[in-house]
Amino acid sequence: MQRLNPEKLHVTYLAGATPDHLILPRRYTLNHSDITGNLFLSIGSAYDTKQISKLYTRLMRDEVLAELVREGENLVLKAYCHVSGGFIWGPAKFRYNIFKSELPLALEAIRYGDRVLFEHNPDLDKTPILIHFHSTNNRFNKVENWGTLLEYK
Repeated sequence: MQRLNPEKLHVTYLAGATPDHLILPRRYTLNHSDITGNLFLSIGSAYDTKQISKLYTRLMRDEVLAELVREGENLVLKAYCHVSGGFIWGPAKFRYNIFKSELPLALEAIRYGDRVLFEHNPDLDKTPILIHFHSTNNRFNKVENWGTLLEYK
């Protein structure tokens, strides 16, 4: 895999999160710069609304939001991608295909950016990943299983 350039990934820990201690929910906000190719990952107990509230970001809606949560006795990483609905750029099929092609990089950035937590909790690599594609078009409004975090190490 190894699509990620670690030098282009910038990680920020928000209130409620430390690099080595798991507190649930653990939320990830991943955004990028189209100009520089830099990735910006915020890790906290809440999403980084400041990072995704700028006008350009609100129009593009190409961020990936994810959360590590408990479902029953198991952990799951749920990621959310906004495919269509509201005032955004691009048709649903186009946006869906872009998300699908870039999600491996996004998941690798989340896994690598939070690697200290995974080093302290190796069982987290077994966590299943569910991707929620949100769309007003029923064809693209769905949930997909994307394996486990180990696949993006």
